Amino acid sequence: MVLSSPVRLWLLPNAALLTALSVWGIVRYPHLPNRIPQHIGTDGVDAWTNRSIGSAFMLVFVHIGVTVLLTACAELTLRVTPSAELPDSVAPFGNGLVRSSLNRPRTRASALWTARALLTLNACVGMSLLIGCAVLWRSAPQREVSGWLFTAMLAPILAGTALTVASAVRDRRAPAH
Repeated sequence: MVLSSPVRLWLLPNAALLTALSVWGIVRYPHLPNRIPQHIGTDGVDAWTNRSIGSAFMLVFVHIGVTVLLTACAELTLRVTPSAELPDSVAPFGNGLVRSSLNRPRTRASALWTARALLTLNACVGMSLLIGCAVLWRSAPQREVSGWLFTAMLAPILAGTALTVASAVRDRRAPAH
C-alpha cells in the first residue's frame, strides 16, 4: 500500500482544495487579462508577466509540490519505528547515538498526531494559496491589493505551523515508555 489509511483520510481536504483551485483556474483562465501579477509587494502588484499556463497556475503547482512533500513526510512519520519500540540493546553505533541522532516520534500515537498535523499544515498552505489565486485571477489588471491580503495569506500558514510545532512539543514532553 502506498499511503496508509490515516494519510489517505486526512488527504481528502487537500485533494478537495487542489481540485477546487484547478477547476477555478481552468474556468478563470480564458477570462484573464494578457498581463497578470507576477509579484505582489507591500505596495500592491509590483511585477507583471504575460498570461501563460505556467504563470497563471504557478500557485496551483506550488500547492501540488507542497502536498507531495508534506504527504511524504506524513507517510514516513507513520512508517518509522517509534523510539519507544526500539530495542534497548546496543546498536552498532551505540544506543545513545541511534536514539538521539534520529528524529523519531516517541509512540505510534504521537506519529499519527504528527502526520495529521503535517497534513493540516498542507491544507492551511492551500487556503493561503487560494487567497493568492483570488488576486492572481482577477479579471482586470489592477495594481492595488487590499491591505488585509498579507495577513489573510499568512494567518492560515501560521496556524498550521503552530499546530505542527505543538505536535512536536507534545511528542517531546511525553514519557518515552
